[in-house]
Amino acid sequence: MEREGGKPAAVVAVVTGPRFTQRYREYLEKQKLLDRRHRVEKMPDGTVALPVLGETLPEQHLQELRDRVAPGSTCIVTQLLDPVPSKKAQGCSPAQRLCLEVSRWVEGRGVTWSPELEADLPRSWQRHGDLLLLSEDCFQAKRWKNLEPELWETVASALGVHRVAKRGRVSPDGTRTPAVTLLLGDHGWVEHVDNGIRYKFDVTQCMFSFGNITEKLRVASLPCAGEVLVDLYAGIGYFTLPFLVHAGATFVHACEWNPHAVVALRKNLDINGVADRCQIHFGDNRKLKLSNIADRVNLGLIPSSEEGWPIACQVLRRDAGGILHIHQNVESYPGKNLQPPGSSEMEKEHRPYPQQIIINQCTNGATRGSRRRTLSAATKPEWQRWAESAETRIAALLQQVHGTPWKTQILHIQPVKSYAPHVDHIVLDLECRPCPLVG
Repeated sequence: MEREGGKPAAVVAVVTGPRFTQRYREYLEKQKLLDRRHRVEKMPDGTVALPVLGETLPEQHLQELRDRVAPGSTCIVTQLLDPVPSKKAQGCSPAQRLCLEVSRWVEGRGVTWSPELEADLPRSWQRHGDLLLLSEDCFQAKRWKNLEPELWETVASALGVHRVAKRGRVSPDGTRTPAVTLLLGDHGWVEHVDNGIRYKFDVTQCMFSFGNITEKLRVASLPCAGEVLVDLYAGIGYFTLPFLVHAGATFVHACEWNPHAVVALRKNLDINGVADRCQIHFGDNRKLKLSNIADRVNLGLIPSSEEGWPIACQVLRRDAGGILHIHQNVESYPGKNLQPPGSSEMEKEHRPYPQQIIINQCTNGATRGSRRRTLSAATKPEWQRWAESAETRIAALLQQVHGTPWKTQILHIQPVKSYAPHVDHIVLDLECRPCPLVG
């Protein structure tokens, strides 16, 4: 583990004279007590310190070293304040180092290391500053329970963090509360920086998706100067903050019903210096009283934001309309993508999308008229079909909410990430404008 300032934490060592070092080493190795993560060190007075596992060396082993292993030797316990990593430890990947340190610590506790335990170690994780967030599919074997809580101190030490948490499945409670358990440490608050924006949140109470970074970057580049925006699912400010900090939105109405996310959102608006340009609406956005105010609406909820569509239509300006950014998880099927032969997945990811896929024109008061399709080779047909269906339904909602015909136009379909096998998280940019009155 690291102390403040980035220095490694102290380790326990047994100190003896140089002529007894080899006998001490052999005994400690046999008892599985020798700490191979750190080098044996020569002390200023000429004695030698051998790092050992654990927080101390039990008296029974000290007695054994003095009386039977090396009679006449001086044997004391000390702490190495600046231990030097061994060459083997320096050459390990983080996952290998974790396996090495946990296995030695487990064996030091008298537990037999097994392939089952090794297979139960994590191969990847999220790191938020000094907090390690483990996935739910590791440390599941029953034998780990008997080794807690010291086990988590060993994990933290191996990976250079101070706190450890483990996540379960996201709660289906509407607030997307993560089932995260703090295993080591006294709080779950962390800070993450994306594109120069600071996000503070409690990992045990709020979600943070690294996979949404491309959409946050895209949102940050949109021309929103002079616009009023409504973010119907603001969370801790995932998209609210890029709209304010980088896209230049004049004002954002941020809606959120998770009280823990609201606490984080307030902090994040403040630390990023945009609190005076945002109003938080706490509660169910389906009961939102706003109307006729937005130039742009963000609907950043998956798997679907459909319940927010009527409110999104309600808050759009009646005189000028605006743009909806609609997030959705869409199922797609292998082998049905419309792409030219030889197109690679990487080429698909980076190919630009057309600015117009569908155009609807108001003709004689109708909401839908001539249609022109321009389908990008990178756009899956399932995305296109869903977008057309969403457009049709929202056009009907707009007329229902406002009582007059509106025209709609699909501007863009943006892939965000693969959410699951054959399930894509996409964003539909839909332009919505009131039709001019025929008089």
